[in-house]
Amino acid sequence: MAVIGGGPAGYESALVAAQLGAEVTVLDADGVGGACVLTDCVPSKTLIATSERVSAFRDAPRVGVGTAASDVAIDLVAVNDRIKSLAVAQSDDIEQRLRHEGVTVVRGHGRFAADQRARTHRVEVVDETGRVGDTLETDVVLLATGGTPRVLPTAVPDGERILSWRDVYELKELPEHLVVVGSGVTGAEFASGYCELGVQVTLVSSRDRVLPGEDPDAAEVIEQVFTSRGGTLVKQARAAAVHRGGDGVVVDLVDGRAVHGSHALMCVGSVPNVEGLGLEHAGVDLDANGYIAVDRVSRTSVPSVYAAGDCTGVLLLASVAGMQGRIAMWHALGEAVAPLRLKTVAANVFTHPEIATVGFGAAAIAAGTPPARQVTLPLATNARAKMQGHRDGFVKLYCRPATGTVIGGVIVAPNASELVFPLTLAVQRGLTVNDLAGTIGVYPSLSGSVAEAARRLMLHDDLD
Repeated sequence: MAVIGGGPAGYESALVAAQLGAEVTVLDADGVGGACVLTDCVPSKTLIATSERVSAFRDAPRVGVGTAASDVAIDLVAVNDRIKSLAVAQSDDIEQRLRHEGVTVVRGHGRFAADQRARTHRVEVVDETGRVGDTLETDVVLLATGGTPRVLPTAVPDGERILSWRDVYELKELPEHLVVVGSGVTGAEFASGYCELGVQVTLVSSRDRVLPGEDPDAAEVIEQVFTSRGGTLVKQARAAAVHRGGDGVVVDLVDGRAVHGSHALMCVGSVPNVEGLGLEHAGVDLDANGYIAVDRVSRTSVPSVYAAGDCTGVLLLASVAGMQGRIAMWHALGEAVAPLRLKTVAANVFTHPEIATVGFGAAAIAAGTPPARQVTLPLATNARAKMQGHRDGFVKLYCRPATGTVIGGVIVAPNASELVFPLTLAVQRGLTVNDLAGTIGVYPSLSGSVAEAARRLMLHDDLD
């Protein structure tokens, strides 16, 4: 097995293949863990974890503790040094695990050689200078090359004032006024995080609300919290260009307006890393959007070549990337495997508060596909939330009308990413609201609202 790329899709697939007795080589140029660990997911969530500490000080007077966020000194150099060192340490831990399991890790880019064989694949190892080193003969190749921040030609990051989300960890001081362009998950998370750190933040959204792909009620909570913290929303405002102006930046909007700030953070999506892989030599096809086309067991157009993670465009989550990689190796090595089911995938937006979702969402439920009963419980009614001073958020639960089977849910709360697991398990295993309601949990707890929502939806005539 040759795995090109060492991110979640790559290292998870390598571990599975090694455990099943395959000889596995991971080709990685930038560090095991990939962009997820070194520049994207792990660093951004570490920054957000820091901002949560500032919020704890800001909200302390709610529980009778006499302090305030204005009394908190933020050493951004120390914060960013910790973020980068933590990312490197996580990368090292993953590489040590791979080597312990017998996986060979090779530094360099992998690509299909021009002279492919009939029954095997030839994969070249290319170093940072472009020189070809070793060539591997492999039975199976997994492509796990990830993605890169999308760059607008009229807003090219310079690493100083116009930033990609990979540039922010080199800042020496907090921005005076950060303009975040893009209100999807990445933009909303950074806008929320920097706002919690006390930065003046303006979030530019091309839509009529932030997080257009999330539950509308959840997005409304995030907007309310963001603006209550001093953030500014500019909606239905598509950025035409970003340029330096004086000591700051100017974001020109398509409608002629302009937004001024000290820095601009570009969060306008990502593009798949598919260039330079020699896909044409192996006959691997791309889809209409430029991603590597795969089926539900991660096969490409070539049966012995698989792909997983952001380069496939299936669902840009580290958890999905890892599962795609595991499924690929199970399938390649003849194990029984269930195809990927996206409706059972839990996702989380690490704003303040967090938004966790699983299963069918609001749009599908509103359209009646499928039909569902639902209940929404405000977090403010939860006893533990009251104790901790939390006011914003809710738990929403969907179930099928006839059977009570749980088909989806939304949690907006602190640590929603931890609270959503029972809902994920229920959706994955086809559990009913009666199953959730009949499970004895902890009192008081935030997860108690999940059980209470289930009790509100119980089918009493189904009880023994």
